[in-house]
Amino acid sequence: MKFFRTSKAIMLFLLIVSCGSGNQKPSSLFTIELEGNTKQVNQNEKVGVSLKNMKNKEIENVVYSIDGNELSVVGNKLDFWVPKLGNKVLKATITYEGNVVEVTKNLKVLASQAPEIYTYTILNEYPHDPNAYTQGLEFHNDTLYEGTGKNGRSFLRKFDYRTGKVYQQIDLDETYFGEGITILNDKIYQLTWRSGMGFIYELKNMKKLDNFQYGKSREGWGLTNDGEKLYKSDGTDKIWILNPNTLVEEDHIEIATNKSLFADTNELEYVDGKIYANVYQKPGVMIIDAKSGAIEGVINFGGLSDKVTKTENWVDTENVLNGIAYHPDRKTFFVTGKDWDKLFEVEIQKK
Repeated sequence: MKFFRTSKAIMLFLLIVSCGSGNQKPSSLFTIELEGNTKQVNQNEKVGVSLKNMKNKEIENVVYSIDGNELSVVGNKLDFWVPKLGNKVLKATITYEGNVVEVTKNLKVLASQAPEIYTYTILNEYPHDPNAYTQGLEFHNDTLYEGTGKNGRSFLRKFDYRTGKVYQQIDLDETYFGEGITILNDKIYQLTWRSGMGFIYELKNMKKLDNFQYGKSREGWGLTNDGEKLYKSDGTDKIWILNPNTLVEEDHIEIATNKSLFADTNELEYVDGKIYANVYQKPGVMIIDAKSGAIEGVINFGGLSDKVTKTENWVDTENVLNGIAYHPDRKTFFVTGKDWDKLFEVEIQKK
């Protein structure tokens, strides 16, 4: 009787092991291998790809994809044409012996080429409030709107850019650190930094209409729009795309050069399919493709701070370039900085 029980136990064990071997994890059967064991590729680059077949299964078909977009394979080279850059998951859907499994590989897809260098010409200089810690700047018709930061100093205002005359101003509660602004569908949207909250105002009288909460974005930095959607930066390598009606973060792009992902995008301005973005604590502005996230150009505005009056309270890492607005009629950009006493109208061109 003892022998029977032992044999029964052994048979049960073998049955369990046998069932388990028929349900192996896909990663124990196949792995994706890229040429040079690379972990990052450039958009449109063609990279050698192979599938390691660890159990010598009879493979019938393999389809590679990223973000649901199928990638073509020509001569064992995988064509990394993907519409959006950033951290991606390369997926191989494998059909073998009547089964279908998926295996994945994490990698970065970066821009196809290095950013071009741009320069600028100063067309005009205008007065700017030296007590305005600029975080957002945007034109509506010929009136300039500005949002500022610092607790106790944050406000939203509209003013005449030629004279600096303030038409109207709304002061934020001192608990809020104001950030970027944008205007869409007769509403003004304003971010705050770390409160996880933004504000909505009526454009014609700047009456506050509502608040909105952030989603996955960790903080509020810059804000702009393309006439349909809002674009929001949060200090990471992502720019979030929001539905202006629900304020839900429905999508995002990741910002990249041809070498790496790039964080610290601050104040934003959308012009003709490109996002112009201030770089946090730097005198540079990036020109970003709004669809892919590729940094296509870089503008160095380093010379502007030399034309600004520096007070005794000036701090180089604080009182930096921030604030960029496009005037669609004049087809020029207006830029300033945090607590700068000047606003500059500039023309941007390739160097």
